[in-house]
Amino acid sequence: MNLIRRISFTAVLVLLAIAAIVWKYQQYLMNPWTRDAQVQAQVITIAPRVTGPIVALNISDNEEVAAGQSLFDIDSSTYKVALAQDQASLAQAKVAVSEASEQFQRSFSMNRADPGAVSKLRIISLQNNLSSAKAAEQQAQAKVDQAQLNINFTHVKAPVSGYITNLKVQLGAQVVANKPVVALIDKKTFWIQAFFKETDIQHMHAGSHAVVTLMGYPNSPITGTVTSIGFGINPENPTNNSNLLQNVNPTFEWIRLAQRLPVRIHLDALPKNIVLRVGTSASVIIEQHESQQ
Repeated sequence: MNLIRRISFTAVLVLLAIAAIVWKYQQYLMNPWTRDAQVQAQVITIAPRVTGPIVALNISDNEEVAAGQSLFDIDSSTYKVALAQDQASLAQAKVAVSEASEQFQRSFSMNRADPGAVSKLRIISLQNNLSSAKAAEQQAQAKVDQAQLNINFTHVKAPVSGYITNLKVQLGAQVVANKPVVALIDKKTFWIQAFFKETDIQHMHAGSHAVVTLMGYPNSPITGTVTSIGFGINPENPTNNSNLLQNVNPTFEWIRLAQRLPVRIHLDALPKNIVLRVGTSASVIIEQHESQQ
């Protein structure tokens, strides 16, 4: 009798274990899960528009900055000298326009009062001189505007609110125009980049509910929403040769692993105790069972 009870008890435990495994597998099929996920955000590379040494560094590494906040200042002395020179050239160009206009108006008035007093060719020549002087004035004005812009560009400000990270530049360092100097993480663009097997995205779609658990905060799951699913990844095999024909690897492994596709997830309200950092790990569950009803 005891033997029968032990066998029955063991059979019940086995059945419960099988049921649990089947249930867990069904849940996995209905709600795909991955540990291959990372926190991502838009990183803005700040590059100066002018060249020169840094005379004021107003930020430190890993500092939070607000949009419009001054990051660093570049020596503007040479650009102020260039502005003064261009302003002098503009003044000369305005004088030239005034003289050309006066000569043209005088000749035009004389010819109106006494037709033929001034030849037509002379009037045309004076008119051309006036047009040329006005063009030179516009060109000089453009140089003044550019010189003023260069002075404004010596004050580099944050385009968005975010976090300065991996700051390497120092006070007095020479920076070059259009060469990145500072990395700024846009604090409003954080998202989760999760990679799911191609066999898991059949019923996944934009709008699917997601639950994200950051490795650094295992007890604080965050809800989110799938915003998009990647339409392609880089293939390793297909390449083109010099004849523009595709090279195909002659060997083929019969065991093929499912490829992983990127799934972008927007996070809902973030708990106050959680700080998002680009590149940190996360696990993601997509609750898509409602799409299969």
